[in-house]
Amino acid sequence: MSPVLSIIIPLYNKEKHIIDTLDSVWSQSFSNFEIIIVNDGSTDNSLNKINAINDERLRIFSIENQGVSYARNYGVSKANTNLIVFLDADDIWLKHHLQDLKELQEEFPDCGMYCKAYDKKNEHILIPSKFKNIPNDSDWKGIIKDYFQSSLMNSIAWTSAVMVPKQTFDEIGKFNTTYDSGEDTDLWIRIALKFPVAFSNKVSAIHNLNSDHKITNQKLSSRQHLDFNTFLVAEKQNRSLKTYLDLNRYAVAIEYKLEGNSVQSKSTFQDIDSKNLTTLQKLIFNLPTLVIQQVLKFRNILRRLHLDLRLFR
Repeated sequence: MSPVLSIIIPLYNKEKHIIDTLDSVWSQSFSNFEIIIVNDGSTDNSLNKINAINDERLRIFSIENQGVSYARNYGVSKANTNLIVFLDADDIWLKHHLQDLKELQEEFPDCGMYCKAYDKKNEHILIPSKFKNIPNDSDWKGIIKDYFQSSLMNSIAWTSAVMVPKQTFDEIGKFNTTYDSGEDTDLWIRIALKFPVAFSNKVSAIHNLNSDHKITNQKLSSRQHLDFNTFLVAEKQNRSLKTYLDLNRYAVAIEYKLEGNSVQSKSTFQDIDSKNLTTLQKLIFNLPTLVIQQVLKFRNILRRLHLDLRLFR
């Protein structure tokens, strides 16, 4: 039987996580899929672990390390189906994830992207993602009226909880390989500007915030981040997009400031419309770096108590 879904997993030094991630795939209630693992030049025992797996649905490709965007695009090029599902090698799916995505696509067949709700895992604490203007019904699904407005608290699209038809890539292109930070946000914006987006608020994926070898553990100043100004024309015509980008700019400006890169921090902050920030957000940005660090530590303490203090979104 030919597969219906292609699961793309970029793999770089995730020997501690990849088996748990794959176990969450093997346990899916929907099993008609192929898995394409793109080993992006791993130097640990990751490749040996997956080579020991015997399942005809698993295909493994090894390439020189060229970054996650290239690895994902490479995986898409090898896919034998028209529906592409992404999963990072340290994240986890609940058993109904693929079934939910397939049903979402069947009910809303003309969308450019299909998204599922997700939780974030910080050590042993699960942090629910919250979305604006989404019904609170436990199993709501439908077309998002305003993708950017609904993504102001948490992004509707997250890489390990989306499915994208191949024709979407044919029309707008794939991940931008010049970025090694924010490349996923860039793609979701391009998709949402051109296509309707379907969403189900039933949680089916877990974002692991504490795994090894995350690129987000590297300083932002050492990476090529998404150029927000790519969307200058679009955000002038779309107020929700402008607000969404400004909140992303704010988070990036804070990160630059924490790294001691005051020039890039101020430059990024100057592009923000102050009306899109709260009084608290503006106050935090102007605090000394050491004080901001203490605020973030306090937020992490609250998260252990299952309280999520929202500072940036």
